[in-house]
This record gives sequence, C-alpha cells and structure tokens, in this order.
Amino acid sequence: MIKDHKDKIALVTGSSRGLGKYLSIELAKKGFEIILVARTVGALEEQYDEIIKLGSKSTIVPLDLSEDDSIDKLGFEINKKWGKLDLLVSNAAITNELTPLSHLKPDIWEKVINFNLTLNYRLIRSFEQLLKSSKDAKCLFILDKETKEDKPYHIPYSVSKAGLEKMISIWAKEVSKDNIDIHYCFAPRMNTFLRKTIIPGLNESDFNNPEKISAIIIENLLKSKENDKNLIEILC
Repeated sequence: MIKDHKDKIALVTGSSRGLGKYLSIELAKKGFEIILVARTVGALEEQYDEIIKLGSKSTIVPLDLSEDDSIDKLGFEINKKWGKLDLLVSNAAITNELTPLSHLKPDIWEKVINFNLTLNYRLIRSFEQLLKSSKDAKCLFILDKETKEDKPYHIPYSVSKAGLEKMISIWAKEVSKDNIDIHYCFAPRMNTFLRKTIIPGLNESDFNNPEKISAIIIENLLKSKENDKNLIEILC
C-alpha cells in the first residue's frame, strides 16, 4: 500500500458511518492522519481501530457540530496540536422527513439549514487559517445530485445544499490567491441512511455502494492538479 501523503492531516465530518466512514478509510490508505468527527462514540472507536489496522494514525472527536462554539474549540485544538490542516472533508448532513413546506415545523427548518449550511460557514471561518498554513490544502464538500431536480417535500435539505454550493463558489474566489483548492462532488444515489431517506421506495439495486464511490472520490481528489481555477468538481 503506497502512503504518499504521510504527515498530512485530514479532518472528515460525519466519519462514523455511510460515505464519511469510507472516505476516511480511503484517506488512511493513502497515509493521511485522520481526525474523525461524529456524534457516536462507539462507531468512532470502531473506525479508529480500522484505521490503526491500516497503519495510519487517527484521532477521534465525539462532537455535535451544532453545539455552540464546538467548531471554534475544535479549530483551537487542531492549531495547538498540528498547526495546520491539509484536507477538510465536509460530509456530514441531515435531512427532514418528507412533508409539504406549509406543514414543516419551524424548528425542523432551522435545524436542517443550520446543520447543512451554517455549520459549513463555521467550518470555513474556523479552519481557513489552518488550511492556509498547509503547503497545498484541499477542501472537499459533498453536494447532492437529487437537489438539482427540485423534488417536492425536501425543501430544507435542497435549499441548504444549494446554498452550500453557492457559498463555496464565492469563497473560492475569496481565497483564489491562497494555497487552498476547493473541490466538490455531487454524490450519486448510495446505500446510506441519508440517501435512502431522501429517495424512499427504491430497490437496493438502485443504490450505489458507498465504499466504491468513496474510492473513486478520493482517487480523483488526490490526483487533481492545479489549474487556473481553485474551484474544482470531482467526478464520482
């Protein structure tokens, strides 16, 4: 196993299950030291053991990103321990139960918009300087093909993902002269809890294997070369 990214630090949100779990594994195979961020301690510990078996380093951070100042505190600890961040993978997301907009409770709207959009602003705010401290920093934001179709009953999720896409495209212009390349991919239908909630009623065969998708994403992310733009779509 070639580990050509030794001494690089990657942080993955939502890394205890689904796509985030396998993205973490793929990065560990490449030699990254992984900061695993998720809410479930038991699942994080299992993920930690998997990464150790691969011969890579890992730090688990049981954290609810929506808690006040949790992201700022995490940024402070990363700066204190490593002084940089080479790769930020923003994967964590939530959705709402299928319901018409007029029936949606305000607290659900606020929860989904906050988690999928506002928390990404908080990540950027807290980690931008850490990324600038890396020689060749990368960010990867997971978007969703399904939101392109304006499907009813998913409005908070769709709006938050559309807002995230717009936010990172503008942020890319703000840091265009820095050493930060911003990548994004439109995740396909996968056999994960989130994607099945968004698209109920399909057969298992209609969903992709997240382990295979993660391998494609990381391979394309790491072979991505500098070009005249620092906002780059990763095919998956």
